[in-house]
Amino acid sequence: MRGVAGGDDRADGSGGHAAGARFGRALERVAQGFALAGGVMLLAVTALTVTSVVGRSVFNRPVLGDFELVEIGVAVAVFAFLPYCQLCRGNVVVDFFAQRAGARARAWADAAHSLIYALIAALFAWRLALGGVELRAWGETSMILGVPIWWGFVPMAASMAVLAVVCLYTLLRSLGEARR
Repeated sequence: MRGVAGGDDRADGSGGHAAGARFGRALERVAQGFALAGGVMLLAVTALTVTSVVGRSVFNRPVLGDFELVEIGVAVAVFAFLPYCQLCRGNVVVDFFAQRAGARARAWADAAHSLIYALIAALFAWRLALGGVELRAWGETSMILGVPIWWGFVPMAASMAVLAVVCLYTLLRSLGEARR
């Protein structure tokens, strides 16, 4: 089975080097792991929501602070999906402008997009890490449950760091495609 990193060593922008293909496959596994963790988080949030709704409807006892946990869990899940989405080229692309462009022009546009996205992801990773450190230092907690808010920042910052690496990888992949 051919993964999103590609079976052709040159498809990853590595110039045909086996090390580049190995890195692409390893990066794909990391991105898949983050996406799977995001899926598990969404399943947990869904189960919590169903439990709270049933508890509220049947027993007049909802799960206390459910909205706080759902808020943090959904944010973590969304960030966890981003690296795999980028690796699979699943982000929204404006085809209206690219329809008439050739494959090389689209590859150059994809490379530019990947570069800009890498910079944004790195900025987000940095700011989320700093924000998490500050929230931890301040002892910021959720209103009802008293859950430390910084806990959610750790996986979100990690997701953004992985996204930045994935974007640099897809930049190289697109540059390799543009040169063909």
